[in-house]
Amino acid sequence: MPHAEHGAAAPPLSALLQGLAQQPGHERIAVRDLIDALGERALGALLFLFAVPNVLPVPPGTSAVLGLPLVVLAAQLMLGRRPWLPAVLAGRSMAQADFAATVQRILPWVQRGERLLRPRLAWLVQPPLEYAIGALCLVLAIVLTLPVPLGNVLPAVAISLLALALVERDGLCMLAGLGVALLAGAVVSGVVYVAVKALKLLADHLLA
Repeated sequence: MPHAEHGAAAPPLSALLQGLAQQPGHERIAVRDLIDALGERALGALLFLFAVPNVLPVPPGTSAVLGLPLVVLAAQLMLGRRPWLPAVLAGRSMAQADFAATVQRILPWVQRGERLLRPRLAWLVQPPLEYAIGALCLVLAIVLTLPVPLGNVLPAVAISLLALALVERDGLCMLAGLGVALLAGAVVSGVVYVAVKALKLLADHLLA
């Protein structure tokens, strides 16, 4: 992911989101508008924006819809590419009022992160480790799209932390995201194991 050039400090992510939500003359906000507004931080910021709604109460099936862009973006991070989405995804849009409402829901998370996070242990969020973060996010995004009970919240939290670590260049946040990712792997593996055992017992009972 490209790094900031020397010069004036970039505006906070929260300010960019609020500005886009309040921008006059826009009835709808498309994903490509987000990419343009977020600039060099687009990859990490988009990972966060697509992941964090899964932490909140959402209608069933939302994780599958949001998971596809996460898979595409995480793969690009893993390969060291600039943020890009196919036209069918980049053109997806929502009414500006709905986007503004979504921003208001996640804004406390973003602002809290901006207060707590800062550049430290930056080598943990720079290439080649940055590409390893992308590979981990890719695995988590794939898990998030699967219909596994309790299988979307922890992966979404992990991706959100890893994405914020990239945006703020905070290696300590990256370590926290790694810890949550390991916990997510353990929980999802346990759920899948229990489900497989239950199906096997049911099959044995039906065939007995």
